[in-house]
Amino acid sequence: QVQPVESGGGSVQAGGSLRLSCVVSRYIYLGRSMGWFRQAPGKEREGVASIYTDDGSTVYADSVKGRFTISQDNAKNTVYLQMTSLKPEDTAMYYCAAGRDWPRVRNPLTSSEYDYWGQGTQVTVSS
Repeated sequence: QVQPVESGGGSVQAGGSLRLSCVVSRYIYLGRSMGWFRQAPGKEREGVASIYTDDGSTVYADSVKGRFTISQDNAKNTVYLQMTSLKPEDTAMYYCAAGRDWPRVRNPLTSSEYDYWGQGTQVTVSS
């Protein structure tokens, strides 16, 4: 299976936490940027966080800095998104994506630089 597979979404109250997981084929895991994106109804897809699997370097959207943490487990070809202090405006479908292998992703929060996409997992935060 090449496409990423997300899990861990759900419904929480504001201030709560969730951890999303993304499992992907090792073939497309190594040496790539792995990103989390989200899309709320009526809004454009936006980049949330990204991690480069070779060195663990991370990038975050300003809207989630200090609240979300992206991490990786290389042994499991898995990327996580730990979300804390959730707000109603975080409500969206969250997608995991694997970036293109060459040329390397230059703008980690730009969806057009990602080749493989999961089906998404819904996150709903109530006030």
